[in-house]
Amino acid sequence: MKTKQTLIRFIIMIAVFISVNINSYAQTQLQVKGIIADSVSKAPLPLITVRLKNAANETLMVAATKEDGSFSFTAVQAANYTLLVNAIGYSSKTIALDLTHQQKTMELKPVYLSDAMTNLKEVTITAEKPIIRQKADRIIYDLKADPESKGNNVLSMMRKIPYLSLDGNDNLLLKGNSSFRVFINGKPSNSLENNLKAVLKSIPASTIERIEVITNPPSKYDAEGLAGIINIITSKKINDGINGSVNINESLPTGGPGVGGSFTAKKGRFGISAFGGGSINNSPQTYNTNKRVDTALTTLDQHGYQRSNNKTAYLGTELSFKIDTLSLLTAQFNYNGTRGNNHNGQSSVLAGKNQLEQYTFQNDGNATDHGIDAGINYELGFKGVKNRLLTFSYMYSAEANNRNNGVGFFDRVNFTTPDFRQTDKQRFKEHTAQVDFTTPVNKVTIDAGVKAIFRNNSSDFDYSSLNDASGAYEHDAAQSNAFTNTQNVFSAYNSYQLALNSWNINAGVRVEETVIRANFMSTASVAAQNYFNVVPSIAVSKRFKNENSINFGFSQRIRRPGINRLNPYVDRSNPNIEVTGNPNLRPVLLNDIQFGYSSNKKLSVNIGLDYSFMNNLDVQVVNFNQATQITQITYANTGKANSAGVNFNLSYPVTSIYNASLNGNAMYLWLQGEADGKTVNNNVMMYGVTLSNVVRLNHGWALNADLGVNSRNPTGLQGYTNGFFYSAFNFNKDIVKNKFSISGGIKNPFTKYRNSVSKTFGPQFNQTYQSMNYYRSFSISLNYNFGGLKDRINKNRTGIENNDVAN
Repeated sequence: MKTKQTLIRFIIMIAVFISVNINSYAQTQLQVKGIIADSVSKAPLPLITVRLKNAANETLMVAATKEDGSFSFTAVQAANYTLLVNAIGYSSKTIALDLTHQQKTMELKPVYLSDAMTNLKEVTITAEKPIIRQKADRIIYDLKADPESKGNNVLSMMRKIPYLSLDGNDNLLLKGNSSFRVFINGKPSNSLENNLKAVLKSIPASTIERIEVITNPPSKYDAEGLAGIINIITSKKINDGINGSVNINESLPTGGPGVGGSFTAKKGRFGISAFGGGSINNSPQTYNTNKRVDTALTTLDQHGYQRSNNKTAYLGTELSFKIDTLSLLTAQFNYNGTRGNNHNGQSSVLAGKNQLEQYTFQNDGNATDHGIDAGINYELGFKGVKNRLLTFSYMYSAEANNRNNGVGFFDRVNFTTPDFRQTDKQRFKEHTAQVDFTTPVNKVTIDAGVKAIFRNNSSDFDYSSLNDASGAYEHDAAQSNAFTNTQNVFSAYNSYQLALNSWNINAGVRVEETVIRANFMSTASVAAQNYFNVVPSIAVSKRFKNENSINFGFSQRIRRPGINRLNPYVDRSNPNIEVTGNPNLRPVLLNDIQFGYSSNKKLSVNIGLDYSFMNNLDVQVVNFNQATQITQITYANTGKANSAGVNFNLSYPVTSIYNASLNGNAMYLWLQGEADGKTVNNNVMMYGVTLSNVVRLNHGWALNADLGVNSRNPTGLQGYTNGFFYSAFNFNKDIVKNKFSISGGIKNPFTKYRNSVSKTFGPQFNQTYQSMNYYRSFSISLNYNFGGLKDRINKNRTGIENNDVAN
């Protein structure tokens, strides 16, 4: 509490200091402002390099134009200068500036650039497009600049991106944490998060522009999502015309056929972008074993098999209509759906002193998952003040998840559980309304806003057992339940961003009131929880002339449990192991301190240090009932955790055709909690490293080789999975340059199967689960790009960003 009060006082002091000093500071400095635009279309040009030079032709300051084409130089002394404007595809322009009699601000007339008319037979670009860029609060990974993206899905590419990794089951982790939010084009997508692995496996990486990893979200973002935000950008800022890509791919023996594409178009004031596709993912039959030994030397020995088939489809669209020069209307719609069938069986023997129980079962199940996100945003600008914006936003999200499975037993010995069927209908709905206001005050940008989120989670599950006498399945009320959970979150934020030449400071505070109601309709009981949180954040970055930069940040994050953790549905597919959620879970508060260093010289270096701590962590807990010989897996607010880690990415052009990069992370986790009434510690050192090699040859050939190693990873409070080695070799060949290409590759050629080992321990038992999974796979894909563009599409600059729920 003292730490929180101190930080709040510190932020208030910064705000007061800014308000007192900003006017006096501005009065003593000269400022040069202007706008760069296309000479034909008059459209503003972003990311244009502008240099301010003195009389000796020495560069004093460098700036890049913003989205609206504007640039500014501050703290300029009264003297004569030269303004040099450079842009690829445009003729350079030089402008003489006389500031000797300037009093405060010189606002230049618009600078129009004309196309470079030099005719060339062929141009060879020797400089590589940077794959990784770093900002104060995020890392940006350009998938289009990585040739390996043409032959992989998005999930596979995640292991190459700083701060991201995949565990042994292909679950995505951010800074070693599974709690994060996922955005599509800057907008939250609850439906995607709840079906993340399946959808990311289905999206060809060639249809995605870039991935942004936001590790220190500012106060305008919701405080939820412990590790941060992953923002998937599907389309670049498009221009008049049409542009798109199509990918067809095949993977075997696991995976299957898939197709994906992206499309953008703009005509006048209207623009549209879309991406979509689908895939079939086959997992051939493999085998598993499970062994549990308790303190009474009773042994559970199980041997089983599993196979599955999943079909996934997805679609995302964005619409933009510029009503007039000050008004912009945008909308978005996302859909994804998965239909899966799984078959598994198992033989089980429970043996102990004077005890023997034996059975074999077969389980046939299916599941469907459908989710949508739909939103609309209205953005209003102001004539008097450039970059002052007022935005009204609304979003609706919904998801429907149905699970059905039937279990039949035979070869029974002292086992009386009847055959049974389980069904579960899980629903999620969310309405969000938000108002944001942004205004510049000299060198300070002030953001403020209010927001309301109304969530409704529900589950209705049924358990029916076979009546041997009648031969019919009968409803079992004692093992069935209906549950609803509402989470209403009301919040307000205020943040200040101060830009001082090479310094950038962003400080703010967010307040959130959470009202939770849980209703167990089967038992007519109600649970209520209310929370009020004051959440500060601060981010400081410093750029140096030698292309180096450092950044520091502190933030608090909240994780509210989602329906997957709250759902009291009990999965009894394995009679000796039950899996269920916990409707009494409470939100978790995390404190996070970060430091980063970046160098963009020939050897590109990005390093991030991170320390976080939290109490009341909702972790997976395994309790063992020795009397019933049933292991129950659930979640509980029993964890206390601290972690210290480092994330790094190094890239170096060894030769003109060969580039090597190293992406990795290491973290030590101290985790403590209670299970079966006793204190359990699960401290573990985790690390993961991927070495990527890219060779670009003549005639459009590119070769890739990736080698990676991952350490063991914890699975909740009482378990961990074993480490693994990963390798992949890919090629890409441009058939028609920048238009049509073919890609292919092999993953893990030296290992056909991976033996995944999960160990779980508790005060009364030890358990080891081993699963044999296909590891070697072959893939091939075709990529086609089409269209051409002339002018950017319009996108609103603020909007709804729900980034708080743990799934």
